[in-house]
Amino acid sequence: MDNRFKLTRLVRTQTSEIYLIWDGEKRVGQVDLHYAHDTIHATVVFETDLTVAEEEELLGQVDDDIVTSYLPRFDREDFVAHVFRGEEISRYTDCTGAMDDELEEDDDE
Repeated sequence: MDNRFKLTRLVRTQTSEIYLIWDGEKRVGQVDLHYAHDTIHATVVFETDLTVAEEEELLGQVDDDIVTSYLPRFDREDFVAHVFRGEEISRYTDCTGAMDDELEEDDDE
C-alpha cells in the first residue's frame, strides 16, 4: 500500500527527529519526535485541517515508517502524540544574512 503522506526529515539527533509532512506538493505540517528510553513522544502541528481519519492515517504512518524502526511496538512502553493546529508565521536563524535574503525574495514576489 502506498502512503498518502510524504515525510521529509529536517533534523536528526541521538534522541530526536523533525519531519515535514507533505500531501502531494502541499506542506501540511511538522512532526517532532523525542525518544525517551522506552516511550516516544511526538508533537504534531498541522497547518491545514485534516479529518480524524486522516490524522490517524498519518500517525500510523509515522509509527510504521519512523518510530518502529527506532523501537518496535513490542519493545516500547508507549508512543504519545500531541496534535496541534497552527501556522508558521516566521523563521529565525543565527546565520548572518539568511533572513535578509528571504525578505528580499519575498519582496520580489
